Amino acid sequence: MTNLKVGGVPEHFNYPWYLTLKDKKYSKHNINLRWQDYPGGTGEMCKALRNGEVDIAIVLTEGIIKDITDGNPSKILQTFVNSPLIWGIHVDAKSTFKKIKDLEHATVAISRFGSGSHLMAIVNARNQGWDVSKLKFKVIGDLQGGIDALTNGEADYFMWEHFTTKPLVDNGIFRRLDDCPTPWPCFVVAVRNEVLKNNFKEIKEVLEIINYQIEDFKKIENIDKTLAKRYGQRLKDIQEWLKITEWNDGKPITKNLITGIQNKLLQFNVIEEKKNPGEFIKNMYI
Repeated sequence: MTNLKVGGVPEHFNYPWYLTLKDKKYSKHNINLRWQDYPGGTGEMCKALRNGEVDIAIVLTEGIIKDITDGNPSKILQTFVNSPLIWGIHVDAKSTFKKIKDLEHATVAISRFGSGSHLMAIVNARNQGWDVSKLKFKVIGDLQGGIDALTNGEADYFMWEHFTTKPLVDNGIFRRLDDCPTPWPCFVVAVRNEVLKNNFKEIKEVLEIINYQIEDFKKIENIDKTLAKRYGQRLKDIQEWLKITEWNDGKPITKNLITGIQNKLLQFNVIEEKKNPGEFIKNMYI
C-alpha cells in the first residue's frame, strides 16, 4: 500500500473527500489515504506541505500561489472549487462598527500571515481604497481564535468564509458587515514535488476518484440535509451554498489562470514579482 496524507479545512467544501474515504475507494487502488483537518486554514497547510507533514492539500488559490512564489516546493494540479469563496467581514455583535468604511484603521484578526484571511484583508482594503501598508494585524490561529479575539477586544474585525461563520452570526456572536468574494476560483489541489516525483501514478488515481465523486455531488439524495446536520448549518443556508458552489470535475489548471491571479496579487502588493506560470502547475493528463 502507498501511504498518502491529504489535508483541508474541516468545512462543507471538503465533504466529498469524506465520502470517498468512507467508501474505501482509495484502498481498492492499493492507496492508504488518510485525511488531516487543518482548522488554521491555508497558512497552516502551506507550512505542513513545506515540512512534509502532508502530501496533498486542498488550499486557497491565493495562499498557495504566494507560498510557491516564496519557495514552497509544491505544484498546483487543478482547481478543486471553481466558484469564488465568499468571505464574510465580521465584527463582534456588540461592536460599535456599523459599516465597512469604519474599519479603515481597525485591527484585523488573521489566522496567520500568508493565509486567506490575511490576503483577503488586503484585497478588501484595496477594494475600499485604503492604504494597505497601514493595515494592523492580530494573528489568532483559527476560527476559534477569531471568536476569542473579537469577543475580548484584541482585534476589531475578522474575515472568514460566509457560510461557515453564519451560525455565529445567527447566534449573536458575530455581526457581518458585508461580503468580499475572491476574484478567482477559490480552492485548488496542491501536492509536494517530492510526492509527484515518487508517486505520480497514485496521485493521478486519487484525483480521478475525487473528481468522479464531485461530478455528481449535488445530485446525492438529501445531500443538503446531510451537510446541514454535519456542519451545524440551517438547511436554507446550505441550499443557498450548494446553489452558488461549483466544483471542478478534473479539468487541469491553466497558465492563463495563474497569470491572471498573479497580476491581481501583484496589483494588491501581495507578491513582489511574477514568475513563469509553468513554475506553479503540473498537468497530470499530458
